[in-house]
Amino acid sequence: MWGGSFTNMDFGLKKGQSWNIGITPKAGYFIKNNLAVGGYGKVNISKQGTGSTTKTEYGVGAFGRYYASNKDINNLLKHGRFFFEANAGFEGSSQKHEPTTNGFGFGFGPGYSYFITSNVGLEALVKYEGLTGGGNTGYQHDITFAIGLQVYIPSSRVKNAVQNPNQL
Repeated sequence: MWGGSFTNMDFGLKKGQSWNIGITPKAGYFIKNNLAVGGYGKVNISKQGTGSTTKTEYGVGAFGRYYASNKDINNLLKHGRFFFEANAGFEGSSQKHEPTTNGFGFGFGPGYSYFITSNVGLEALVKYEGLTGGGNTGYQHDITFAIGLQVYIPSSRVKNAVQNPNQL
């Protein structure tokens, strides 16, 4: 699976209003049915009003996902799957004269993937995210909502592409 999510997109239209944008690219591999593991990167940049400094959030780490099978849950939509995601890695949040933390970042929460084609899923994910470590604040946490897109490539296609690169 390859893809990512866009989080916290907000652009103020009047002078002095806030803005922020973030992206979290992910790549994973299904190690068995309904269970994927992989890596992620994270960048979020924001500014709150006139005269404030820019806040930067960043991170890299690993994630795991468990997809509920359709027989486990009475699925309302035939083309979707519920999942639970957890992540852990090195993350940071910094802004001049504001709470700053760099260290261990983690998150967990439920999501839903609606398949717009057999291999492309439009996803929504709600997560509790925590960050602990050094800086002028030892612990930060919040709840995030992310919308994203994932492309699910069958592993047989990936193996074939690796073994026969000239046939792409």
